[in-house]
Amino acid sequence: MSSRSRRTSHSVALTRLAQISALALAATLVGCQSTRQLDESDSVRAHSYQARIKHKPAPVVVKAKEQPQAPQDVWERMRQGFALQENMDVNPRIEQQRLWFASNPSFLENAGERGSLYLHYIVERLEERNMPLELALLPAIESAYNPMAYSRASAAGMWQFMPATGRHFNLRQTNFYDGRRDVTASTNAALDYLNRLHDMFNGDWLLALAAYNSGEGTVSRAIERNEKLGLPTDYWNLPLPQETRDYVPKLLALSQVVNTPQAYGVNLNPIANEPYFEAIAINERLDLSRVAAFADIDEDELIQLNPAFKKRMTVDGPKQLLVPTAKAQLLSARMSNLKPEELVSLQPNKAVFQAALAEAKAPAARSYRVKRGDNLGSIAKANRVSVKQLQSWNSLRGNSLRVGQVLALRGGSAAGNRVADAKQRSTQYKVRKGDSYYLVAKRFNVEMKHLKRWNPRSGHALKPGQTLTVYLGH
Repeated sequence: MSSRSRRTSHSVALTRLAQISALALAATLVGCQSTRQLDESDSVRAHSYQARIKHKPAPVVVKAKEQPQAPQDVWERMRQGFALQENMDVNPRIEQQRLWFASNPSFLENAGERGSLYLHYIVERLEERNMPLELALLPAIESAYNPMAYSRASAAGMWQFMPATGRHFNLRQTNFYDGRRDVTASTNAALDYLNRLHDMFNGDWLLALAAYNSGEGTVSRAIERNEKLGLPTDYWNLPLPQETRDYVPKLLALSQVVNTPQAYGVNLNPIANEPYFEAIAINERLDLSRVAAFADIDEDELIQLNPAFKKRMTVDGPKQLLVPTAKAQLLSARMSNLKPEELVSLQPNKAVFQAALAEAKAPAARSYRVKRGDNLGSIAKANRVSVKQLQSWNSLRGNSLRVGQVLALRGGSAAGNRVADAKQRSTQYKVRKGDSYYLVAKRFNVEMKHLKRWNPRSGHALKPGQTLTVYLGH
């Protein structure tokens, strides 16, 4: 190789080396610049993040919605369940009744005091059935919450059940026990009855209440009359007996007073929103007076909780006793641990029980409704009693009677004159649309089984136009 060629080859190598070095330097410079740019970008982002952390607002804590507390007072609990006042316009019939309650504040105050033993139980049963809580005030209208109330028409108890209606709703009635006066049994029967009436009148509570007072037949006939005349068939426009015309306004007015008692000058003592009594099981015949002394319970209070035991002995009724809640657990435990000889001390005295049993076997009390043309002499003769006895049993000072008056009869017998008496007191009834054996029996205050027995050819279902024979006062 010539010297020139060697020089040329060396020069090319140096040139390539220079190019490679330049490229390496450039790459290094670019790498430094990229690293600096990345570092600056990261620095900016970090600064921005720190700034956001520094100025970030505090987290918002959303509190759970507080649940409304249960009322401490039964009156307040009742107010929360009032449902009959909706869409109720100003009504002079309601205003008239409300004025009476405002003018007689002691009526509601005294009734509320008496009802304090029972109101919590009544309200709970109504709530379970989703019924308007104004109905808890119905016993105030019927009996002023007196479970021993007894009307001239023979209705009894807080809810004022007639004998036949009570039996229809399984309220047993014997000489020792009257289910119409049973606090729990009569309450459940009354709510059953009201619910049935509510369904019968297509969900109209005002018509149901009117029927509770005067009977399904009375309300049904009033509706039928207005339909024929093209008149409104709501409660306010029906031609009903005066007592029934006042009955519903009275309940609505009372609920308005309970809703704002201070506005009407009424002072309602608070009633704790908790059960006043509990039922304890019993398997033995017990004397209420002895149980009260044994459990340190006020005797009158125990009797007010168990008024269905007419002789103050747990005979013929359910195998349970209602006692104040505070005493229930202790009394139940003590009674379960009693020895047989100790249990005797809580049972009725044998002599007292035998006397009550003898009284129960005596002829049952009867009643007689006075008809046109009757006098004390003819009634006494027909029932084999004296005029003086009639006067004594009915607190009569003279001899005057009025048609429709109900007389109490004790002892005696009308057996010797049964045929003539039956003819004298029988009546014919023409079946109307919507009637049933139950409704007709209730209307005449007789038992349904007797009505069927008197009319054996009437069939299982009544038809409009049929004629039934009814023996009054039976």
